[in-house]
Amino acid sequence: MKTEFVKPAEAERKWFVLDAQGKILGRVAARAASIVRGKEKTLYTPHQEVGDFVVVINADKIAVSGRKAQNKMYHRHTGYVGGLKSQNFQALIARHPGSPLELAIKGMLPKGPLGRKLLKNVKVYAGGRHPHEAQNPQAIEL
Repeated sequence: MKTEFVKPAEAERKWFVLDAQGKILGRVAARAASIVRGKEKTLYTPHQEVGDFVVVINADKIAVSGRKAQNKMYHRHTGYVGGLKSQNFQALIARHPGSPLELAIKGMLPKGPLGRKLLKNVKVYAGGRHPHEAQNPQAIEL
């Protein structure tokens, strides 16, 4: 039996829309990462980019359970001595509405060049509108 490999240029790639309004952060991120990775296709190959494109709308209305809105911390470093900056989920949503979801999806993708390439196939928007109507994206229910 011979293993068939599909070249990434020959793979059929679709566009999907996920509405994150009222949905749990981790569940939306896991579904988006799975679609972008291509794990829901029969021609899935771990080392190739054969997944689809995902547009996430209403990222500013995403939900977290428990007290994570106050207690979940996001850290970044400026590069200078003593430059560690931390803020909780509420502050990050207020400042950059799509950032928590993008960070969650990024953490679920492979590290390295493939993961960075796959992350470009995820489009996160705070509101209910997106500029990708020309691609005729299909709506997905979680």
